[in-house]
Amino acid sequence: MKKYNVGLIGYGWAGGAHIQAINGTSLAQVTAVYSSRPQDGAVLSARHQSPIETFTDLDALLRNDEIHAVSICSYPYQHREHVIAAARAGKHLIIEKPVTLSLSDAREVESAILASGVKVCICFECRFSSQFLATKAVIDAGLLGQVHYGEVDYYHGLGPWYGQFRWNIRKDAGGSSLLSAGCHALDALLLCMGGEVESVSCYTAQSESDFAAKYEYPTTSVTIVKFDNDRLGKVASVIDCLQPYYFHTHLVGSEGSLLDNRLHSQRIAGLDRQKWSQLSMKLVDSGDVSDHSYREQFQAFFSALERGEDMPLTNLREGMRSHRVVLAADLSVQLGRPVQMKELE
Repeated sequence: MKKYNVGLIGYGWAGGAHIQAINGTSLAQVTAVYSSRPQDGAVLSARHQSPIETFTDLDALLRNDEIHAVSICSYPYQHREHVIAAARAGKHLIIEKPVTLSLSDAREVESAILASGVKVCICFECRFSSQFLATKAVIDAGLLGQVHYGEVDYYHGLGPWYGQFRWNIRKDAGGSSLLSAGCHALDALLLCMGGEVESVSCYTAQSESDFAAKYEYPTTSVTIVKFDNDRLGKVASVIDCLQPYYFHTHLVGSEGSLLDNRLHSQRIAGLDRQKWSQLSMKLVDSGDVSDHSYREQFQAFFSALERGEDMPLTNLREGMRSHRVVLAADLSVQLGRPVQMKELE
């Protein structure tokens, strides 16, 4: 018998992937689903090979003492309401990105969580991917020396062929290129660079493709991040591209560089200095939620709950740090100037 029963809030594409990943952990299973669209419990139970009770009343799900945690997979504009309600009900939280669409909502959500004392997992799951576990290990081993420049870019065309397109195009639903998708790249940049972010500048562009014209916000953005000690980073979030999915990573340090899955390091004797050395990591190369590193992330979350600890890598502090930088980038576009992170305090 698994220890943690999980309620899912919002049954869509991401929700289905969450159920599969949570049920794939050794400690938790989804036993309840809330959806504004009535779901058949027998059908869901058969589909996911696990008994699932369905709800159209969120309060009823949250009052269930046998539910220990909830996974928030509703539309982004519903996250504030759902996260606050679940936190006040004392449920541990898995929160899909983006956490919220505005800074004011982010502040309310964070305050409610801190007041409740529940544990949190924010779905910046790329941190648990093979690529970024290996990349961080290379950095921590000192093979790049001191990293002073990094770029992590998100290229993924989100057009009518993509399930998210029908609502992602709206400003009040998708929010921005970064909020809707590119936040994964910005979060990965912060993971790789470490330290503190001092200021953020963001610039936008728009494709003339017919599908991109349906977006209520610019579909391409470039964000320049200034870190402490005069280190720099760049994130391109391009959701109007017509190309295969690409999660570009280039880190430059005092002793070497890393380019996607290729390494060049002065710290390793005997290497050909004119060539890259290839690492055997699996690259982040798909926007399909079924390919994301949810299972590894959720296993870490429930294992941390067992220990009574915050989870590593994507806890409330780390997740909200990245989310605030995304919101600072969007504020920079709105104001037409760089934004100091202290302005968001």
